[in-house]
Amino acid sequence: MMAAAEHGKEERESRALGDQGEEEAEKEMESEGEGAGGGSEGTGESSEEEEDEKENEAEIQRLEEQLSINVFDYNCHLDLIKLLRHEGELEKLRRARQKMGELFPLTEEIWLDWLKDEIKMAEEASDREKVYELFQRAVKDYICPEIWLEYAQYSMGGMGEEGGIAKVRSIFERALTAVGLHMTKGSTVWDAYREFENAILGTIQPMPGSIPSAEQQQMLNAQLERIHTLFKRQLGVPLLDMDSTYAEYGEWSEDPIPEAVTQAYRKALQQMEKCKPYEEALLVAETPKLSEYQAYIDFEMKAGDPARIQLIFERALAENCLVPDLWARYTEYLDRRLKVKEMVLSAHDRAARNCPWTVGLWKRYLLAMERHGVDHSIVTENFEKALNAGFIQATDYVDIWQSYLDYLRRRVDFKKDSSKELEELRSAFVRALDYLKQEVEERFSESGDSSCSIMQNWARIEARHCNNMQKARELWDSIMTKGNSKFANMWLEYYNLERSHGDAQHCRKALHRAVQCTTDYPEHVCEVLLTLERLEGSLEEWDAAVQKTENRLCRVNEQRAKAAEKEAVLTKQEDERAEQRKKSRADKKSTKKSKKAKPGEKRKAEEEEDEDEEWGEEAAEQPSKKHRGGGDKFEDNETEDMETEMGLFGRRAPSKAETRAKQKPSAVTEQPKVSHDRNKDNITVFVSNLTFSMSDPEKHLRGVFSSCGDISQVRVIYSNKGVFRGYCYVEFTDEKSTLAALKLDRQEVKGRPMFVSPCVDKNKNPDFKVFKYSTALEKHKLFISGLPYSSTKEELTELFKEHGSIKELRLVTNRSGKPKGLAYVEYENEAQASQAVLKLDGATIKEHVIKVAISNPPRRKQQEVPEMSRPAVSMVQRQTYGARGKGRTQLALLPRSLHRQSAPTASTENGTPASSSISEAEPRKMSNADFARMLLNK
Repeated sequence: MMAAAEHGKEERESRALGDQGEEEAEKEMESEGEGAGGGSEGTGESSEEEEDEKENEAEIQRLEEQLSINVFDYNCHLDLIKLLRHEGELEKLRRARQKMGELFPLTEEIWLDWLKDEIKMAEEASDREKVYELFQRAVKDYICPEIWLEYAQYSMGGMGEEGGIAKVRSIFERALTAVGLHMTKGSTVWDAYREFENAILGTIQPMPGSIPSAEQQQMLNAQLERIHTLFKRQLGVPLLDMDSTYAEYGEWSEDPIPEAVTQAYRKALQQMEKCKPYEEALLVAETPKLSEYQAYIDFEMKAGDPARIQLIFERALAENCLVPDLWARYTEYLDRRLKVKEMVLSAHDRAARNCPWTVGLWKRYLLAMERHGVDHSIVTENFEKALNAGFIQATDYVDIWQSYLDYLRRRVDFKKDSSKELEELRSAFVRALDYLKQEVEERFSESGDSSCSIMQNWARIEARHCNNMQKARELWDSIMTKGNSKFANMWLEYYNLERSHGDAQHCRKALHRAVQCTTDYPEHVCEVLLTLERLEGSLEEWDAAVQKTENRLCRVNEQRAKAAEKEAVLTKQEDERAEQRKKSRADKKSTKKSKKAKPGEKRKAEEEEDEDEEWGEEAAEQPSKKHRGGGDKFEDNETEDMETEMGLFGRRAPSKAETRAKQKPSAVTEQPKVSHDRNKDNITVFVSNLTFSMSDPEKHLRGVFSSCGDISQVRVIYSNKGVFRGYCYVEFTDEKSTLAALKLDRQEVKGRPMFVSPCVDKNKNPDFKVFKYSTALEKHKLFISGLPYSSTKEELTELFKEHGSIKELRLVTNRSGKPKGLAYVEYENEAQASQAVLKLDGATIKEHVIKVAISNPPRRKQQEVPEMSRPAVSMVQRQTYGARGKGRTQLALLPRSLHRQSAPTASTENGTPASSSISEAEPRKMSNADFARMLLNK
């Protein structure tokens, strides 16, 4: 044993001397180079080095200032550590690493660099203990076989000390517990452990030809048994390359391998074969391999081995440490299944430190600490860390405060009149309200607690547990003054509290105020008031309640009637304006036709009109491209409706842009008319939102879609005057090319985003045109506003890609292609998006201060209707409408020709007319030409 220790000591000294010799040789070479190079070159190099040092010092100072502003800037910590290590600032480097390690779990690379630097500087025994402490911290952040191996190898250097060998064995045993089941890297720790024991065996082997004493033989047998045990333990664990270990054991052991060991080896080999596909999938997958790890976790969860489940979770988190859902699943498993205090709290702590912006992880952490009886001061300390974590929503701060207040409430013994815990709870409620009012409102322009849930809970606690109704009423009075007095449910909450813990007088007073103030459901509070008086009130109180409710409902009905009349007037005016616009367009078109169409050419114009109507119907069948719902694209709620406005004859009315441009109409050109074959919908795409000024649309679009596959035909839609109408059909030879073409949707063509959609008949697929854009919070997408109009996609990509991998970035433009100063950025995951929000919100681009927020599309704004516009039941007479629906006039604006038209009379086989039920067939469909002839009295 002493020989092995001395051997290790000599090896370390030789390495140190070797390093020292290399440093001296490098210095000699530098001095020789300086002498040979001359003075001028040496001066130039030294000046460059001085400039580099000054730049690095300035950069270090800048990074330190940035961290003083935002201490949670992860990348800034990394840059500072890298620069300090390059400069050799050891003390500053140590402080920087300490500071980062307190805030975030460090990765394997950072820990290995730190440990190697500290090992080089460790000279005395006290320094060696500091390195051991550093290793203890390192192995707690993530499960890393390399760090455990480095830990064990470093501990071998202390074998010469008292208990040194036992300490090395202890570290190896801990390493096997942590990473011994790691299928791909666990064998390295097993092999290193056996090599260490074999080295010990070599030191106690008797000299050749000598007979060992009884004590030596006992030590020798014990050491051999240790190595046998290690082989047996390793062969019972499913690891890659198990067969080589089995063969090595057979060669090492003088006796045959026991049958029990062979059976355990075969069982582990079968388990390894089951896990092998998942390991192979991880080997070929690209980082971070989240989906592969999820599948592996599901497999291990079904198997049910807690040690293997924990290991695969740890392996997944080492590469996906910024995925909150993965941490949540892991901590939930530990909370419900293992319930080991140290393991549970360690996982919760690392989860909150890795994803501090996720309030759900902090809430779970607080519950876990309370569940395992952690000291109150530590719980409070972690709660303060949560407040400084930087959540992305105002409601997150409400949630974390509510969790902490629940924890404080459970600490209070309400059987006592007054206690330290109760005072702390009340102080926490006061601080929570102040924090939400000052800190949160200043950052988010809202408190996040519009319904005053925290204040409501405080009032309930005062009333129910402390019997302090006076304080509860004061709190409810404050709640009502914050804009909640118009809501019936708030008054009923207060009424129920008074009903349970107050008195009838305050109940009556609350309901009288509710009847007077409620604007959303006044009938409901009136009913509650009458019910109370019916049960407990006197005759005078009943009469007062009836009179009050009748007066209130009378005013409500009057207000609703006025609102309904106002809405009706607005609707009538809007209908009249719409009818006037349609009529004026129809008159203009009919006038132009009557002037231009000669008697001999009339038939030809009608045929052209019928053909053009056929294309118009096809265009009308295509889906609206205002939004794309349910897909991978962004939903832009501010994009203008790009559907063509169809007039009475199915023709497109001139747009405002065209009217402003005042372009002269092009000469009438004959365009070939090709009917669309519905059987080819699967190999055809509909292309729209193209610029009208495109000179040769067919040639240009063939170039755009040439990369998708062989194009069979490009059917461009023109008006009767030969003007391109902004949309077309592109037909391919196979369906695969069509799918490739759909991926070009939103690609910019001639300064405008081109819309590419499947060719679908809306009459057969009515749901296809219905758009329901998502209004849910999209945590991996960002909405950027306040951008300068000159910003380009390339500039924004360079800015935002520093904080994560960008899946898509899109600038929002209006119909003419001009930028709106808005953009959407989609990241791979929500962690990257959150990091970008923290760093770029409020940044300045070309003297414009931009706003960066998580994408949270608002609901589409409906026409504002006064709250009192709802008709009361049995109060407003129901209006009857005519055949035209909600029109203010019942005149049918249908041409008389259509009124005179009757369905064709069907006849039976013997020539007699069929019954009315059979003869009521649908009238034939009218073309635009038929409508034109009717209006022109032709």
